[in-house]
Amino acid sequence: QVQLVESGGGLVQAGGSLRLSCAASGRTFSRLYAMGWFRQAPGKEREFVAAINWSGGTTYFGDSVKGRFTISRDNAKNTVYLQMNSLKPEDTAVYYCALRLNEYGSRWEVEYDYWGQGTQVTVSS
Repeated sequence: QVQLVESGGGLVQAGGSLRLSCAASGRTFSRLYAMGWFRQAPGKEREFVAAINWSGGTTYFGDSVKGRFTISRDNAKNTVYLQMNSLKPEDTAVYYCALRLNEYGSRWEVEYDYWGQGTQVTVSS
């Protein structure tokens, strides 16, 4: 089994920054895996935010966050990070970390095998 634990969410003013972390534990150690971040705002479907492949050399971003968010990972710590800059009120959502048992990242949530519980990010105007 794999466990994902997100942290770093909170309340921030528009224009501010937050860094989310997601620590993975369990069976991940035996497989190469990609990581992704998704978000879900109230009344909306879950949306792709960012993904990163196993090596960290390839990243993907949703159109709404390109140029503002970055994703990185530390495989020694089994942790992925989402640095969010220039935050907007429309970034307010629950952010979910996801793990894909494949070395390549994906924009599609159905391709992820494990999910965290989510962390709330609220951006005030």
